[in-house]
Amino acid sequence: MECTINWLADSGMAFIAETGSGHVLAMDGAPDGGGRNLAPRPMETVLAGTGACTAYDVVLILKRGRHDVRGCKVKMQAQRADTDPKVFTTINMHFTVSGRELPPAAVDRAIRMSHEKYCSASAMLAKTAAFTTSFEIVEA
Repeated sequence: MECTINWLADSGMAFIAETGSGHVLAMDGAPDGGGRNLAPRPMETVLAGTGACTAYDVVLILKRGRHDVRGCKVKMQAQRADTDPKVFTTINMHFTVSGRELPPAAVDRAIRMSHEKYCSASAMLAKTAAFTTSFEIVEA
């Protein structure tokens, strides 16, 4: 895996990441750090990537279990350390999974399997952050 990050010097503290898969991601700093608030902060993208990583796992695990999953949303809330490096210290993930007749045990298992075995992003962040998870199921 590779990624190239380019600083857009004329824009303050904005950066463009070009991924090895050929995609582009913009990031910017807060105004108090020289940014112009034109894109997510780099640490916001870390949190968003973690949420997408685990949601991907949950959907895939449920589909492989032949469950009729139709939607998955993850609300992420995180706290960071007060001092540098300002790592994540707590992360809460609340999943809203929609589908037809989804067994709560299957959804719980998929979330646990993602966190304990499959999600590389949450495995890395778990080195500094305590994770909590919760979920709700919506009939669709």
